[in-house]
Amino acid sequence: MQHSQAKVHRMSELVEPIATVTYSEIPNEAFLALGMRNYWDGYFAGRAAPLGQASAEVVHAVFYNFADGEVARHIPWVWGKITQQEAIAVRERGSAAALRQMIGQLADSSGLARAADLATRAAVSAPTEGRALYAGLRALDVPEEPVARLWHAATLLREHRGDGHNAALLAHGIGGTEAHVLMALSLGMRAEEFGRIHHLPKAQLAAVVDGLRDRGLVTADGAFTDAGREAKERIETLTDELAAPPYDVLSADELDEMVAELEPIAAAARDNDD
Repeated sequence: MQHSQAKVHRMSELVEPIATVTYSEIPNEAFLALGMRNYWDGYFAGRAAPLGQASAEVVHAVFYNFADGEVARHIPWVWGKITQQEAIAVRERGSAAALRQMIGQLADSSGLARAADLATRAAVSAPTEGRALYAGLRALDVPEEPVARLWHAATLLREHRGDGHNAALLAHGIGGTEAHVLMALSLGMRAEEFGRIHHLPKAQLAAVVDGLRDRGLVTADGAFTDAGREAKERIETLTDELAAPPYDVLSADELDEMVAELEPIAAAARDNDD
């Protein structure tokens, strides 16, 4: 069954804080305990592990939005300290523990178990063609414990959407660093203030902004042009369209039920995120 774009977009807002508990303190500490040097070692080990023995070049291509050389500082170094199987297990355990801590009593509720079942049904139903990271995650076993199962389903849905978002960016000729610049502008920030790219050398970031300016997407003083704003909106609309297939397996009532069950869980995860 096809659902409205608004409902699909709402699902992306709900799965985001659940999936991204992966990048919080508990999973990070677990990776550090196994020999990772810093947060980013654990990030790349956990997120890239479902891709198997992929090179830095392949991980860079799949993740899409990291600056040149950033992935290579971690892949394949991390695989000398931890196996892909260990990284997957550590990530799941740490993420489930973090989510349970963040949402408190909701972790043991019947609503969470129901949301986990519905989200899992959706998350394992979409075609994998053209979605490398989603396909890698689909090959993993689905956890039985409800909190872990919900996190796993949210991660599948988030990365399915992410693979589609990369395709939408590519179709519009927007590179990974350019995408972060546009995101910064949409949030009312200058590119050099945005957390994901503020660390880049000033000349490198300036060159990216200059390229967007030359294409008529950014003004001389570093704000959106009308064309830039329209391009960002088209990309987001296409991303929502490409994110819809997992939810086709659910009826309208089931999707509404999942949204209702996820709202307090997502709110608690967002409010208690360290």
